[in-house]
This record gives sequence, C-alpha cells and structure tokens, in this order.
Amino acid sequence: MLLRTFGWSFAVTAVGLAFAAWQWGWEAFGIVLILSVLEISLSFDNAVVNAGILKRMNAFWQKLFLTVGILIAVFGMRLVFPVVIVAISAKVGPVEAVELAIDNPGRYEDLVTDAHPAIAAFGGMFLLMIFLDFIFEDRDIKWLGWLERPLARLGRVDMLSVCVALIVLLVSATTVATHAHISTGHADKSATVLLSGVAGLITYMVVGGLSGYFEDRLEDDEEHEHEEEEKARAEGRPVSVAALAGKAAFFLFLYLEVLDASFSFDGVIGAFAITNHIFWMALGLGIGAMYVRSLTVYLVRQGTLDDYVYLEHGAHYAIGALATILLVTIRYEISEIITGLVGVVLIAASFLSSVRRNRAVGRVRTSRGDS
Repeated sequence: MLLRTFGWSFAVTAVGLAFAAWQWGWEAFGIVLILSVLEISLSFDNAVVNAGILKRMNAFWQKLFLTVGILIAVFGMRLVFPVVIVAISAKVGPVEAVELAIDNPGRYEDLVTDAHPAIAAFGGMFLLMIFLDFIFEDRDIKWLGWLERPLARLGRVDMLSVCVALIVLLVSATTVATHAHISTGHADKSATVLLSGVAGLITYMVVGGLSGYFEDRLEDDEEHEHEEEEKARAEGRPVSVAALAGKAAFFLFLYLEVLDASFSFDGVIGAFAITNHIFWMALGLGIGAMYVRSLTVYLVRQGTLDDYVYLEHGAHYAIGALATILLVTIRYEISEIITGLVGVVLIAASFLSSVRRNRAVGRVRTSRGDS
C-alpha cells in the first residue's frame, strides 16, 4: 500500500536528485533536496485539506488528481508561475523572462520580490476565505470548543465570511501596504494589493460556488438513487446521477487545483530565500509537490481523517495562519522556517488531540462493555 501510493514520488525524487547532481553538481543536489523538504513542510496542511475533499471522489478522479493534477501543480505553479510573474512585472515575453532567470538571476529575484504584494494579497485572501468558511460553520465535532462555538453562532449571519475578508483586505491595502511604501521608499502597492485581493476573493467564490452547487445537486439526487436506478433499468437507459457525479467531481477537481496553487505561493516565494536558480527551484518544489499529492491519496485510502477527527480542524487553522502570514509579508519579512513550523505545530497538536480523544472514547466503550 505504501509503495503503491508513494512509488511515483520515490521515483521522481531519485531521478530529480540524480539529474541535479549530474547537470549542476553536488551544490545543486543539496539545494534541490532542501527545497523538497521545504515544500513538504509548508504544504502538509494542504494534503490534509485536499484529503477532506478528495475522499468524496471516486478512484478515477483520485488517479486524475495524481497525474494531470501533478502536471498542473509542478509545471504550472512551480515553473511557469514564477516566469509569468517576471514577464508581467518586467513587461517582457515569457521567453525573455526565462532568459532573464538564467542569465541574470539577481534581477529575476528583484522582479519577483517586487511582485510579492500582489501574490500575497491574492493567495492570502483565497486561503482566508477557506479558513473563515470553515470556522463560521456549525460542526458536530469541535476541536477548540471555547472558540468554535461562539464563531459558529456568528456564522449564522449571511455573508459574514465575505465581510470579514473584505475588512481584512481593506486594512491590508490601506495600512500594511501603505506603511511598507513609507518605510521602504518603494512604489505604493495599495491599489495592487486591493485589486489582487479582490481577484483572490472572486476566484474563491466562483470556483467554490460552482463545486458547492454541483455537490448540493448530487446530494439531493442521491436521496432518490435507488428509484432512479430501477427506472433506468426498466427503460434501458443510463442513470443520470452518474453524469451529475462527473460534473460535481470536475468542479471539485478544479477547486483542488486552485487550492493547491494558493498553497504553493509561500513555497515559491520562500524558495527565493534559498536559490535564484529557476530550474533548481522547479526540481525541488516539484519533488515536494509529488509527496504532497501522494500523502493526500494516502490519507484518503487509509481513512486517516475519519480516525483522527481533529486533523481537518488543525489543517484549517494552519490555513488561517498561512493566510495571515501572507498578508503580513506585504510589509514584513517572515522566515519560511516560521511559516512551515506554524502549520506543522497546529496539525501535530490536532493529531495529538485526536489520539487523546480516541483513547478516551475507547476507555468509555471498554467500561460499558465490562459493565
């Protein structure tokens, strides 16, 4: 089971590290290895959240997530995305941007750093909406009840998540971005932050809304599943529920890809603290992305989220922390080590809480059986 799920990740790691050592030497080998570990640590919470979504899909869509999805994640976000940032910032073509990354890595890094406020605002707002929608929903299982119960009551107010997110965006654009301009003397990024944040909010609402629409439709039709199957067999036609499930899975797949893209922002930006070499970066982050994909499928197939009920809570708190960090980095520099540790600590805490809960439930069941 372990080898089947992580086999491709192990293979890509071996090939990627060997290629880095052969093409660029042992320095490249070490940097690619460090970047791989960085990506895994920063994206572990991504795997937990993805697993919560992917478990609703069948084996076909899970396989698609590991094949087509990984191509989008590696080549789209870890290679093409940094080039697109430079192309837009420097107002040059994609080919010229790649040449700039190879021939003048220092200038390339400056251009990406200059684009950071827009990246942070877009990714921060998208991730913030995920966290707010989770925390404002009333759930049967609560991890931090003292916090989640009052927030769930507040969540009864319509569109509260959007209102809170817009307030955070306005504060970021009018204070954080403006203060960054005053303190550093760089161009004022207030308008850029505002527009990018709105774009992130719209992206979340469109993709999440479409996936939610088809999920709701699917749940409604599943209530009449047996009647539909009997009617279809009698008339000799296919069942419409199957087609509808395909639509629902497609939009959930699209949602997963946008979610993964937002999670990868911090990894891509953090990688520039380690190297300016675009191909080393793509190799290291790509290897890490493979492990995140494999870990997602492993969590689904092992039923880990069902056994450790607080893991999803911890991952969403990590998302909230990452969203906050991204918005704060518009003005302040925050080490990628801190960014990665915050997510790891929150998820580890939720895992330990789940273990304690399972032991307590087990003791209660044992005592009832003995009595």
